[in-house]
Amino acid sequence: MGSGFRRGSTGVRMSLDRVEKAVLANLIGQLRQLLGELPKGDPGLAELGISESTEAPGDPVLARLFPDGYREDGAASGEFRRYTEASLREGKERDSELALRTLGEGSDVRLDAEQAQAWLRVLNDLRLALGTRLELSEDDHDRFRDLDEDDPEYTMIVTYDWLTQLQDGLVHCLWGE
Repeated sequence: MGSGFRRGSTGVRMSLDRVEKAVLANLIGQLRQLLGELPKGDPGLAELGISESTEAPGDPVLARLFPDGYREDGAASGEFRRYTEASLREGKERDSELALRTLGEGSDVRLDAEQAQAWLRVLNDLRLALGTRLELSEDDHDRFRDLDEDDPEYTMIVTYDWLTQLQDGLVHCLWGE
């Protein structure tokens, strides 16, 4: 596994091996593909940050990435979605494109402060997506403790755990001691 994030004079640096970079690139690519499944609607409205959609996405992952603003009030939640979904989607697309671009060549990923924030958001989105697909909850630590390597979910759970470690490492690098 990569050596984690380290703070330097010009920002943040992380070393990843070729396989780790390939896994991240694949996951980010899948996230970008999923984001592309959201209806774009009228380009003029989208340019203003307004979506025609007022319904929650049918895909559970997209519903988790773009949650209802008001769980108890469907009409208010629809209006909230209408005025926030397009800009949220654009931000997620921009962040994921930046993360792919900064993976770059070689073993080191170098990030300035703004890029590090984008990476935090992307790592969070990847964890939310994978956790939703796995139907994880806060109480699942014991459920996976003795998971067999032959279990079909094993690789996804190990990947989820790795993403969690990356995100935690970046948070500590940015704000820790």
